Amino acid sequence: MMQKPGTSNQEAHPPLENDAGSRLDRLTSSESLAAATPVMAQYLDVKATHPDDLVFFQMGDFYELFFDDAVKAAQELDITLSKRGQHMGEDVPMSGVPVQTVDDYLRTLIDRGHSVAICDQTEDPAAARKRGSKAVIRREITRLVTRGTVTEDKLLTPSRSNYLMALAQVRGDTGKPGGSPAVSEHGVGLLALSAAVPQTSTATSYQGATKSPGGVALAWVDISTGTFRLAETDAGRLVADVMRLDPQELIVADSVFHDETLRPGFDQLGAIVRPQPTVLFDSGSAEGRLARFFGVTTLDGFGAFSRAELAAAAAVVAYVDKTQLAGRPLLSRPERESGGSTLFIDTATQTNLELMKTLSGDRDGGLLKTIDRTVTGGGARLLAERLTSPLTDPDGINHRLDAVSWFLADTALADATRKVLRGSADMPRALSRLALGRGGPRDLGIIHQGFEAAGMLANLLVGKDAPAEIAGAVTDLRALPEPVGLLLEETLAEDLPLVRRDGGFVRSGHHEELDAMRTLRDESRKVIAGLQQHYANETGIKSLKIRHNNVLGYFIEVTANRAATLTGSDEARARFIHRQTTASLMRFTTTELADLESRIANAADRALTIELGIFDTLAQTVIEAADPIRRAARAIALIDVSAALARLADQQAYCRPVVDKSTRFRIVGGRHPVVELALRNQAESPFVANDCDLSPSEGAKEGAIWLLTGPNMGGKSTFLRQNALIAILAQTGSFVPAGSAEIGVVDRLFSRVGASDDLARGRSTFMVEMVETAAILNQASERSLVILDEIGRGTATFDGLSIAWAAVEHLHEVNRCRGLFATHFHELTVLSEKLPRLANATMRVKEWEGDVIFLHEVGPGAADRSYGIQVARLAGLPASVVARARAVLDQLEESERQSPGRQLIDGLPLFSAEVERKSVSRSGPSEIEAELAALDPDDMTAREALEALYALRAKLLHMQERNSDRKQGGAQHNM
Repeated sequence: MMQKPGTSNQEAHPPLENDAGSRLDRLTSSESLAAATPVMAQYLDVKATHPDDLVFFQMGDFYELFFDDAVKAAQELDITLSKRGQHMGEDVPMSGVPVQTVDDYLRTLIDRGHSVAICDQTEDPAAARKRGSKAVIRREITRLVTRGTVTEDKLLTPSRSNYLMALAQVRGDTGKPGGSPAVSEHGVGLLALSAAVPQTSTATSYQGATKSPGGVALAWVDISTGTFRLAETDAGRLVADVMRLDPQELIVADSVFHDETLRPGFDQLGAIVRPQPTVLFDSGSAEGRLARFFGVTTLDGFGAFSRAELAAAAAVVAYVDKTQLAGRPLLSRPERESGGSTLFIDTATQTNLELMKTLSGDRDGGLLKTIDRTVTGGGARLLAERLTSPLTDPDGINHRLDAVSWFLADTALADATRKVLRGSADMPRALSRLALGRGGPRDLGIIHQGFEAAGMLANLLVGKDAPAEIAGAVTDLRALPEPVGLLLEETLAEDLPLVRRDGGFVRSGHHEELDAMRTLRDESRKVIAGLQQHYANETGIKSLKIRHNNVLGYFIEVTANRAATLTGSDEARARFIHRQTTASLMRFTTTELADLESRIANAADRALTIELGIFDTLAQTVIEAADPIRRAARAIALIDVSAALARLADQQAYCRPVVDKSTRFRIVGGRHPVVELALRNQAESPFVANDCDLSPSEGAKEGAIWLLTGPNMGGKSTFLRQNALIAILAQTGSFVPAGSAEIGVVDRLFSRVGASDDLARGRSTFMVEMVETAAILNQASERSLVILDEIGRGTATFDGLSIAWAAVEHLHEVNRCRGLFATHFHELTVLSEKLPRLANATMRVKEWEGDVIFLHEVGPGAADRSYGIQVARLAGLPASVVARARAVLDQLEESERQSPGRQLIDGLPLFSAEVERKSVSRSGPSEIEAELAALDPDDMTAREALEALYALRAKLLHMQERNSDRKQGGAQHNM
């Protein structure tokens, strides 16, 4: 019995066994199959080949699930759990969902990490009955539904790409994919070291048969749009690259997935990682697999790829073939992304800056949602792609900015363009569904809409002296094949059904026979009435009727006393064939009437057959034009993004940044785009803009570092983040929230803002902070922008101060980057006297009658205190606690005045870059040990030896005394 979904009153069933594998083995054994009904045996055969998937087994108008699958589906979907008889003495759990609304349920299941095998009826029940009364309808798995392989509108978000990604690792020494990564002498895998040790890829590109020795690579596709890209990566940026692209699935070889040294990275990525058979990642057969997929004899025309890239690309293609059994998606040829062409943003920075979503996982409040003014799905996806992969080439950036400027200069043209864009539709996704055989009439309608919008946009923008990006887009729009658009226009009706089998999508007048069949189907009464009138006139019997019943079908009926007219001659009897006589009536038929009856009975089927043939022809015509359609769709998205960013700049008073190859970073009147919009929407006080100048001094090459002090709640974190976001927006090709901005391209952006732990990996908040800081200090370069907030605050006072002190010196002397370093360690401000590129800045405040007023202004100088107690009082701490804190603070400050912290700067030498470059470890010889090792007693007199001994002893005692003083000072600070 088929069950309706929608209720949760589940009947009692035996609990699931812990060992699901052994249970399935028993169900699919020969004994079980022999005992099963024909339909159940068919189901068990299918389930045996898809043990890890939920099998949706079509039975008429429902997809049914059985055994453990039924229980899981009932729990996840909140639907009725019933039973279908017994099998081997046990009830068979069953649940089901309607075929017509299956997409609604698939969305829930794949979001929760399940994959679904769709087993459709591939035979009509009538055809099965012809094979015998006990014949079972043929059923086959037509597709596997996973998060990375969906194409249906209901299962996709229009504004987000839906990437399926493959990770491949090729060992240079063996050439075998899926091997273990390089391991340090301590047995720590590359991913574990990636946060602290900079890594570089060992793979090189090849032309033709020249291949790299090995490496790690990613390949990703969106089968809903045809996008296909790949890139080399390494352990140091692997997780960041994956998170940047935000794939729905990441497939890896079994051997890689189970490698203990790589598991921490996979654990961090979570449920998106799906292990697959290692054979899918075989680099030796990768070229052949890709060539067969694209129907070419060689990949030489595709470009230069490493072995690892080929292995990843072949794996993702193999997975697509594995899941899309009934069709093959139209994937573009793979495009290689160069690692240096985009701004690298590490994982922590992506999270801290809330580019795509907030720390809580909400997309509202993220940068993308804040700046998105696009009106098409393709435009929204392109904007997200640009935001997560900002360019590092000033020429490319300025081409994008030129397009935005052009629309901003002509707001009337921009408005007209956006009006046309709103009438376009998502052609790539419709094209993909058509290619996979899942498309419907509305997908053809979407293609038609896209052609119309492309034509209107081209006419609107052509001859307008457009910049290079827009001019190139117009060229692609005009390259759409006109005959295809004209065919769609002439063929498709105005109102289109969702599915093909409903018919009615071909315009009246397009196909003569179809129109005739529709007339018979829809106007059969009028046709019969016309024939009746014709017979009445021919015979002179005005009472002649054409009637219908289930026994005779259509027949001519006359009264018995008028029947002689139809039977009185051989000619009449040949024309009017006698069928039945009753007491007062006689019934006849004619060859013409019998033929009409047959045509009326078959008209609906014939009309649908004709329409389905027309659909197939249209779909094939569209598929053959896939390349120009994709290019036009990309052009529409590009125009949408450019016009949208112009609208954003106009609404929010953004300026065009000056982007070049220098190391300048000069922001005048900078603002935080998200905070500013939130304040405006809440009708709060306007955002306080601030300047930031990290540009090199005259004649210098390296940029500056600002040491930012000030109170909690003063706006330090906002100031740090806004400058990072301005850099990202500029290199995305967007105008920026500032009065003016001059930015030398940033190659890597690092941000360590906010505090969090990683308990799943056994890391405290301070440990996470140190790991992220280590990644920055090991990887930042002169072109990098580093944002650090409160380094060292998670440990003891002197420990934290020491770490922050050393980090500032390292950034200045070794990394030599541009940076903002916010801290409450006011002792660090004295470093500006000896570090020439370090400048002090502070968040201004005012005190009024014991209260602190945050001005949110940044100015030169250093804060004299952190105002922590005032903030604590504002937070609602009890008055007694606040009073006690003030008393303790007064005592500590008095102690500090007696032994000022600025003595630190006089007693400590500057950080030695030379020592850093020689990588001298902390466990190396001390200063005293080094001096002792340098002594040669054989060349010394007794007096000289004695003096050297006294000198070393004095130095040792001095060091011990200094360490003792530090410990006492630390104890006082921690009171």
